[in-house]
Amino acid sequence: MSDNLSQRNALLSPEAVEQEIRRLSRRSFTTAAVAALAGASGVGWLATRPVDDGVPWPLRRILEFNEQVAQAAFDARRLAPEFAASEAVEPRVNGRVGLMSPAAVNDWTVTVTGKVDRKIPLAAIKQLPSYEMTTEFKCVEGWSRIVSWKGVRVADFLAKYGAPSTYVGLSTPPDAVAPDGQPDRYVVGLDRPSAMHPQTLLCYEMNGAPLTHGHGAPLRLVSSVKYGYKSIKRISVIEIAEQRPADYWAQRGYDWYAGH
Repeated sequence: MSDNLSQRNALLSPEAVEQEIRRLSRRSFTTAAVAALAGASGVGWLATRPVDDGVPWPLRRILEFNEQVAQAAFDARRLAPEFAASEAVEPRVNGRVGLMSPAAVNDWTVTVTGKVDRKIPLAAIKQLPSYEMTTEFKCVEGWSRIVSWKGVRVADFLAKYGAPSTYVGLSTPPDAVAPDGQPDRYVVGLDRPSAMHPQTLLCYEMNGAPLTHGHGAPLRLVSSVKYGYKSIKRISVIEIAEQRPADYWAQRGYDWYAGH
């Protein structure tokens, strides 16, 4: 997400809803929904509705409908197109939430919580079978870049260090604090089919080099069948969960599944 978007850490206030509605991607809402809103006296009416999990309840119902459609349409066998590595370029550095606090990335360890309780050194993660893919990294804002990634499949990580579950949650360091004193944490939730997709990787290299700070060093998620806001950077915690985990942008009105 853009820096401006990343600064919207607080849940939307009623005054911010109208502005948010104009900004949200058309992918997030159906044409029918827009028509319905217009018929109900439009944005002003919507901005006065009670909030449900961060957004006015009518939008929450629409998002839930979109999520049901996305979940029904998801096919774990469908692969995103791959490209020649020579076509890869550096993507934009979008999204700094979770990266604003200092972190010691040497000797990085990922904590696995929920149904298990383990600390997995990055060195151990790199010993899992590695995969490389060159795919189109798509941002919900409308831009995309072809990028080469190297890492391990989340499916392999879960098979060795996780446990069967309905959901997987991922988080940057939970107790991180930005220089301005505000909490600095980014969280993403995945349903298990999305986590187990063969193009969902825990990545430690981009375009043939170790990840940089801005791109999520030392370990980040990349899912080639999801919009970029699901590709959490600087992964510190992986939760094996039966309840849907918190998701930073879903709490701010975006699709929880975020597939494309």
